[in-house]
Formats: sequence, C-alpha cells, structure tokens
Amino acid sequence: MGRSSECVKVVVRCRPLNSDEKRDKREMIVDMDWQTGGVTLHAGSKASTDPPKSFAFDAVFPPDSRQDDLYQQTAAPIIENVFEGYNGTIFAYGQTGTGKTFTMEGVNEPPELRGIIPRAFHHIFDLIDSRGGQTTEFLVRASYLEIYNEEVRDLLSRQVVNKLDLKEDPSTGVYVKDLTSYVVKSVKECDKLRNFGADNRHVGATKMNADSSRSHSVYTITVESCETRPDGTSSIRMGKLNLVDLAGSERQAKTEATGERLKEATKINLSLSALGNCISALVDGKSKHVPYRDSKLTRLLQDSLGGNTKTVMVANMGPADWNYDETISTLRYANRAKNIKNKPKINEDPKDAMLREFQEEIARLKAELAADGGGAGGGG
Repeated sequence: MGRSSECVKVVVRCRPLNSDEKRDKREMIVDMDWQTGGVTLHAGSKASTDPPKSFAFDAVFPPDSRQDDLYQQTAAPIIENVFEGYNGTIFAYGQTGTGKTFTMEGVNEPPELRGIIPRAFHHIFDLIDSRGGQTTEFLVRASYLEIYNEEVRDLLSRQVVNKLDLKEDPSTGVYVKDLTSYVVKSVKECDKLRNFGADNRHVGATKMNADSSRSHSVYTITVESCETRPDGTSSIRMGKLNLVDLAGSERQAKTEATGERLKEATKINLSLSALGNCISALVDGKSKHVPYRDSKLTRLLQDSLGGNTKTVMVANMGPADWNYDETISTLRYANRAKNIKNKPKINEDPKDAMLREFQEEIARLKAELAADGGGAGGGG
C-alpha cells in the first residue's frame, strides 16, 4: 500500500512588454499556445539563423491572461487538496522583473488584479464557511518569513533582524525554530499579517526593477480540521500551504547592481543555483544525493521538491528579445522541474490513515475482481 507519486505541475506565464521595452521598440520573441501548453521562443531578427526552441508545459498564460484564470488553473486545486490534509506549495520563479510578485501578490485594488496569495485567503475561508458546522471544526494558523542574504528572518516579529535556525524533525521534516505563528479567523486577519510582513521584507531598486525583491519569502498557512463522527470518535487532518515568492535571478551587467545590491544579488543567484542543482539531481536518475543542504532555500523547499507535497511552479518570463538568454534559461529550468516526482500523502491520525489504506486496498481488490468477470465462480 505504498504512496503513489505525481509530478510537479509547471506552468509558464509571460508578462507584457513594459514601457521601456515599448519605447526601445523591442521585439516580442515568445509565442504561446494556451490550448496545448506550448511555448515557442524565437531568437529574434538579429539572430534569425537560430531555429526556434519549443517547450510543452501543464499550462501557459500569455501576456493578456487574467489573474483569476491563473489562480483557478494552478492554485485553486492545491487549496482544495490542503483541506483534504495534503501539503501544498505554490512558488513563482524567474528572472528579476518578470512579474513574480505580481503573480503571487498582485495589487489590492481593483480586486481582479489580486494575486495568488490574497485569493487563497478568500478561498480558504469560503471553504471553511461551506464545510464547517456542528461536526467539523477548523483551526487556521499563519506565518511569514524571508531568506535574506542566506539568513532566515521572521517577517511577523517585532525583531525582524533576528536570525532563525532551521531544524529537522523525523516526523514533520524541516522547520524554522521559534518562527512566529498566529491563529487567524478571517481574510482580514490574514491580510493584516501579510501587509505587516510585506513592510518588513527587503526590497530595493535596480535598473531592471524599481521594486525588486531582495529576498525569498514564504507565507505559510496551516489548516487543521477535526471532524466528529456519528459514533463520537474524531478524525483530525492537517494540511500546510506554502506560498513562495522567490527573488529573481540577476545579471549584474543588466541590473547595474553595486555595493549592497550586488551582495544581495550574489546570494540570490547562489541560492537559485542550489535550487537548480537539486532539481537536476532529482530528475537525472543517477544522483543518489540531492544537495538540499547547499542553501537555506532548498532546505525549506525540501519537502516540496521530491517529498510529501503537491507542488505547482509558476515560471515567469519576459517577452522581449533583449532577455533571450534569461528566458531560455527559465524555460529550461522549468522544463526540468516538471519531471520531479513527489509522493504526497494525507496528514492524519495514524489510526485513520491505516483504516483508509485498508479501505482503498479492499476497493482495489474489488475492482480487480470485477475486471476479471466477478471472479471464478463455482468449483468443487
């Protein structure tokens, strides 16, 4: 009765040309087919001898795609899974300035521009309203952290500068020691914590992005449910949702980062490189060792990549010819990630888990018997 595996779901989103690119009359080099999930990258007129590069993903979202379309196809199923007791992770990856924070956070007004994180808050409490009642109770907790210059910081603490340690528990995996966790009872309370944490997060201006994220951030929501059965016994399940906004990969020649910005960029690129190495080790079929411990980011995402989690990666990219190298790198990165196999399981009371596994085994055996024509009848 082993756990079944499933691949990480990978979708690609392309932002529109920005004002600078329009002013400079940059060429669009990305074609997307939303029906097939195909992406074709052209070298552009200046390098027209290079053949187009084609990729296929679980879904693609062209420049005119809406926030709600992205949410419904990528995040909504994960939220539903969390209520069933699974762990879920949604993370945005891509070059700096490609719209990762817009994808994850969006803007509060108008509502249609809200990103995955605020929409998830509404979805969670809508599900609680529809599923809660006399027999089922829910407890929701939230935490918010950043990894800045390879240091883990609690964005909900009054002392954000305090560095926190990563620890590992055999039963629950990697966790952050002394990370603040708040019980939340409404969307408003979730938003309040998100806004408080966002004000504490490191951002800064580079030539490519006026509000560049200088850290990786992880907003975690834990949903516990307790259902009382007719016989008076209870069933407890817990799902954990990680909403991850990665800092963007950078090339110093383009961002013109110096001093503290350059130091930040170096740390960001090192952690993203470590993430790439883990993805490669997970999918090449040869590596016996996956280097999760090479960065704080990969240790925190360890369960999301090859572990007990349902994971969606949103790869963000720009459409302009001057970003060809970064865009092809993002597409190759995402193409590798879709081959990662996770083994998600429901987090529940061990007695309930054993009972459910036996029920699944009985159902499977019945299906086999039915497929064999109801079993060999008669005899003796």
